[in-house]
Amino acid sequence: QVQLVETGGGLVQPGGSLRLSCAASGIIFSTYRMTWYRQAPGKQRELVARITTDGSTGYRDSVKGRFTVSRDNTKSTVYLQMNSLKPEDTAMYYCNADIPSLNTYWGQGTQVTVSS
Repeated sequence: QVQLVETGGGLVQPGGSLRLSCAASGIIFSTYRMTWYRQAPGKQRELVARITTDGSTGYRDSVKGRFTVSRDNTKSTVYLQMNSLKPEDTAMYYCNADIPSLNTYWGQGTQVTVSS
């Protein structure tokens, strides 16, 4: 059974940092593209950051220079380091594992709240 478990969310003040983790099981992790999405209340889910099987990364414009995505294939885990957090980063953050046009799996999400 495939599981993606996100951890690391919480309440942080503006300008603070958080590190999200997503631990995968039940898949050959190294063969999956890993993506972080987020969804704020009343808004559509949006792509935040992606890391491919060869380690290439991509980010939405609003988080470039503040967020860093990385993966550790030995631990079947993907990370999202979030620095200089802003109130508009407040959302539920989801981990996605996919092989395009073949398989896709989602985690249950972890809440990030940026507020003073």
